Amino acid sequence: MPDDVDAAQDWLDSWTAGVSAQAERAAALSRRVSALSGSAENSDSSIRVTVGSSGQMESLELADRVQRLRGAELSRRIMAVMRSAQTRLAEQVAVQVERTVGADTETGRAVIHWFESRFPAPKREDGEGTGGGR
Repeated sequence: MPDDVDAAQDWLDSWTAGVSAQAERAAALSRRVSALSGSAENSDSSIRVTVGSSGQMESLELADRVQRLRGAELSRRIMAVMRSAQTRLAEQVAVQVERTVGADTETGRAVIHWFESRFPAPKREDGEGTGGGR
């Protein structure tokens, strides 16, 4: 009987350590994701957008030459670049998931799915949003 109790205690200690380690990795992932941003620019670098960790626009830079565009066209281009920046954010999140909790874990799959479903890769139109990102 003592062996059974010892084995049960060992199993419980191991399980508790595993849960604690998983919680620490999830907290590290949360910290890393909250520090991320995504940036993109259009093909002629006249529009640049940076989004924060939840995909919200943090900055918008417009070159003077965009003043020649009609309002609807400028809006469409800005939105396309913003979607590209959000996609870059989702890509960065996937990298951080892999580095912390692993993309094959339940937590990792859930986080990646949430970002990819919220910020799917945009359709490329007229070269918009194809520029560099971070």
